[in-house]
Amino acid sequence: MHRIIAAVLAAGACASSAHAQTSPPTGTAPVLSLNDALARAGATPPAQEAAAAAIRAAEAQRRVANLRPNPSIVAETENVAGSGIYQGLRSSETTVGLALPLELGGKRGARVAVASAQLSRVALDAEIARADLRLRVTQAYNEASAAERRLVIARSQVGIAAEALRAAQVRVRAGRASPLEEQRADVARIAAEGAAERAARSAEVASGNLARLLSTPVIALDMNWFDRVEGGGPPRPITGGSTLAAAAARADLSTASAQIRLARSQRVPDVTVSASARRLEQTNDVAAVFGVSIPLAVFNRGRAAMAVSTAQRDQADALRRVALLNAEQAIAQAQAEAANAATTARNASGPALAAAQEAARIARIGYREGKFGQLDLLDAERTLSDTRAAAIDALAAYHDAQARLERLTTPAPTVTEDNR
Repeated sequence: MHRIIAAVLAAGACASSAHAQTSPPTGTAPVLSLNDALARAGATPPAQEAAAAAIRAAEAQRRVANLRPNPSIVAETENVAGSGIYQGLRSSETTVGLALPLELGGKRGARVAVASAQLSRVALDAEIARADLRLRVTQAYNEASAAERRLVIARSQVGIAAEALRAAQVRVRAGRASPLEEQRADVARIAAEGAAERAARSAEVASGNLARLLSTPVIALDMNWFDRVEGGGPPRPITGGSTLAAAAARADLSTASAQIRLARSQRVPDVTVSASARRLEQTNDVAAVFGVSIPLAVFNRGRAAMAVSTAQRDQADALRRVALLNAEQAIAQAQAEAANAATTARNASGPALAAAQEAARIARIGYREGKFGQLDLLDAERTLSDTRAAAIDALAAYHDAQARLERLTTPAPTVTEDNR
């Protein structure tokens, strides 16, 4: 192996960049880009349908909160089925009227405020569902691309192993090598074929998962996207307060604050007024009856409900601060992981891969010409295979880190009255 490395250095290898690794053959199949996949996934996924239904339910709940209490029909008959002059219905008094509850203390406005806060939270949940869907699609696309690239590499390794077996057979027949070399090359070929079968199954599963997520068949992927690594540089400053997680915590705090207003309004007792007409059976006269009903806050003054709402608001405020801190920490961690993955991907796909390719090329030529032994060839091929696998893993890790960072930094929508 040292002779191969020396030959590589002497030949001035490392000619081109990593993207010179084996690429899938181009065909006429339509290429599904990541943007196309995101657009297809956002059409009618079950998660989006659930979010839309939740918004409709919250809007209906707000309309319910804005309704006034229904009036009641009051009907009663007095002085019946008694004794003396009250026998039968001769002295009965029948009263029929309406009773109307009057909400005091701003209860209806407080209910509407709670329902509006809950609607804003549900609308934010829909945005979170969309961001989560983008993350799932991007990760599935990345996994399918990496699996496809691994399959291409595995199939190329089968061809390389078959060529090495033919070279070993030629050397053995010519009497320049031991039959052990042919057996060793055949074992390497069998191992390469097994690896190709496993890679094919993995690629089929990854492609199937993406197709199920998109509800459409996946034929070809944009491998240029998989090979692309953005240029390095300092991470752009992102505040945790603009993220979806922080916005959700603020929405929960708004709902808890509205619950305090509702609990305070419920401490004010409602008044029920009634207006009725009474008919006196004995004289056949009719009279008007007016009434007012006011509950007495003797046992339940609403203080316990206020204490519960206040504690829940304090909890929501503490959770808001925790969510902001967690969001900023997660963003910083994701930015570091994305930057590290980008560096690893550039290094693994650049000089290291070019050197491994050149070393394997020289080892193949040298083995055919009898200058290098079979162990040198196998070592060079193994190094190339490991380097290619490391490059694919690094690219997959980079795109996964970028997807997670994009999910964390998805900006929260601006809530306006029109949105409400």
